Amino acid sequence: MSRLRYSGSISLDGFAAGPDQSRENPLGVGGRALHTWVKEREDTTSRLLEDEELGVGALLMGRNMFGGGPGPWGEEPWPGWWGPNPPFHLPVFVLTHHPRAPLECDGGTTFMFVTKGLDDALAQARQAANGQHVDICGGATVAKQYLAAGLLDEMLLHLVPVFLGAGVRLFDDETLDKVTLEQAFVVEAPGVTHLKYRVVG
Repeated sequence: MSRLRYSGSISLDGFAAGPDQSRENPLGVGGRALHTWVKEREDTTSRLLEDEELGVGALLMGRNMFGGGPGPWGEEPWPGWWGPNPPFHLPVFVLTHHPRAPLECDGGTTFMFVTKGLDDALAQARQAANGQHVDICGGATVAKQYLAAGLLDEMLLHLVPVFLGAGVRLFDDETLDKVTLEQAFVVEAPGVTHLKYRVVG
């Protein structure tokens, strides 16, 4: 069966996004500091990320990652942060409480909006992935829920030496004390440390 994986940047005080996320500030106040390493990455980091991206057949994300604010989608629903040709080029399953028709974009990206919860979204993503991996590409809340539910297999964390002080925490679920991690590797690079863990319990 395909593996469910999460990859995301995190601050030293445990935040995956800053406070006050909005259309104008999708990463929250200070959240951009979590991703400056991407532009400055060395060859080692580039190879690591390229290797991690191999074998991915579908993606999962939360409503906040897709954007558009809470509540019903409205008559002119939010098209996403990425314009007509998003960078994913894969089926993307968006967890939401509000139904919406699939959104087909240029370049092979199609957003499907799933309202029946974690298990249903994962089942649909695995079917679309056709034996390849499913990656959670954004949304600390979604990643945390899958981890707490015992459904997440791997985590690749990009630890950035900044403090945000507030925002969206990745590991603030009290049920996570039942989760056991096994370290797979640590890679140090300028402005970031990459940590990969396997979830073993």
